[in-house]
Amino acid sequence: MKNSNQKILIIGAGLCGSLLALRMAQRGYQVQLVEKRPDLRDITQDAGRSINLSLSDRGLKGLRLAGVEEAALKLCIPMYGRMIHDAKGNTFMSNYSGRDGECINSISRPGLNMLLLDQAEAMPNVSLIFNKGCTHIDLENASATFEDYNTKEEVTYSGDIVLGTDGAGSVVRKAMFDNRKLLFSFSQQWLTHGYKEITIPATEDGGYRTEKGALHIWPRGEDMLIALPNLDGSFTVTLFAPYANTKYCLDNLTTPEMVTQYFSQEYPDAMDLMPNLVQEFFDNPTGPLGTIRCSPWHCYEKTVLLGDAAHAIVPFYGQGMNASFEDVFVFDEILNKFEGDWKTVLSEYEKARKQDTDAIANLALDNFHEMKEHTASALFQEKRKLEMTFEGEFPKEYFSKYSLVTFNEDISYHQAMTRGRAQDKTILKLLIDGKLPDTMNTREKLTVVQKQTNAMLHESDIAGKLK
Repeated sequence: MKNSNQKILIIGAGLCGSLLALRMAQRGYQVQLVEKRPDLRDITQDAGRSINLSLSDRGLKGLRLAGVEEAALKLCIPMYGRMIHDAKGNTFMSNYSGRDGECINSISRPGLNMLLLDQAEAMPNVSLIFNKGCTHIDLENASATFEDYNTKEEVTYSGDIVLGTDGAGSVVRKAMFDNRKLLFSFSQQWLTHGYKEITIPATEDGGYRTEKGALHIWPRGEDMLIALPNLDGSFTVTLFAPYANTKYCLDNLTTPEMVTQYFSQEYPDAMDLMPNLVQEFFDNPTGPLGTIRCSPWHCYEKTVLLGDAAHAIVPFYGQGMNASFEDVFVFDEILNKFEGDWKTVLSEYEKARKQDTDAIANLALDNFHEMKEHTASALFQEKRKLEMTFEGEFPKEYFSKYSLVTFNEDISYHQAMTRGRAQDKTILKLLIDGKLPDTMNTREKLTVVQKQTNAMLHESDIAGKLK
């Protein structure tokens, strides 16, 4: 088999590492996939440690490459838009797209991870190794030493190449950072907000207590709740709130009375759906939210970072997993061109991907403020209504920023960000200035928006060239 004499060591068996192991095995490589945690297929998952995930086109593209898209979709619940819950308990649906059938999918992180591990394990050229934490990496020789958490013994594994997919707290990345020869740059930007998970349980007959075909948002300015449906009829609810400096913040929500008072005041309709609110609030941990950027992603023609190890982002565009799966797709494309020349593969992969992962990191931060502050505003709703009309009537001519990012897998994140931001700025300015009156038909409005957007993009392009 082609590549059968080449050995790949992958550190980290989360979503990105599991998909990558499967795909590299399909290409014929001998793959060792090493994970510090126990095999999640053999243990009960801890509650409160995983934000529900949304799977969309870019992620599906990566799963399709490895032949597991259909199996993954069986674990999904389609969500067609945001269900906004205002402070008075009123709700309205804001669709993600004006085109028929476009949706994102709620999926269980452990459920998808187990599927990918099963598929990887079924390959004869994959070895899965659990309960071994990486203690040292020899970057120049593509080897790593691990401690077995059960026996405390040390073992060293090596390969022709090391692929670091060990997440936001990456040990592989730290080894690169600590190597002064690499001139490695690293930044970690924390939000002033953290998150905490709670559950809306299923009804007694296993049904859903609220609309299952939507991502629910309770925007309250500085804080918000979101809820995503699960296959068992429950919803995973996530509170995003500041750590400090507000009346109700994570630092002072320290008693059952304070939590009850806060939710009764800010989220009464959600509170009615969460009978175990107080217990879960104190049982489940508070998680931080941050963005990680670094460079270079590769070194010594032997090691490269993929997924969150290279570019962890905040979850507010629902693109963290999708970006990691797209990493696998892009890496595979580079292998198609340069397989056998690892130096070129690694450098071309980073060159092809870095700008786009920086772009989605920026978009995720933008969406954080949009979701908690603007989704309930009249101007934002007017803009979204106009964009849905554009997409409904001219589905091949107009794509909102959200659609460009989420439903257009063939354009890059950077292209989506650039055009999407220009469109947003254009439409908001035209609406504020009253230049899209009801006397204009949809085609006339679209023509004005596109003309102004293209002018803005042209000006930005010229400004970029003059720098």
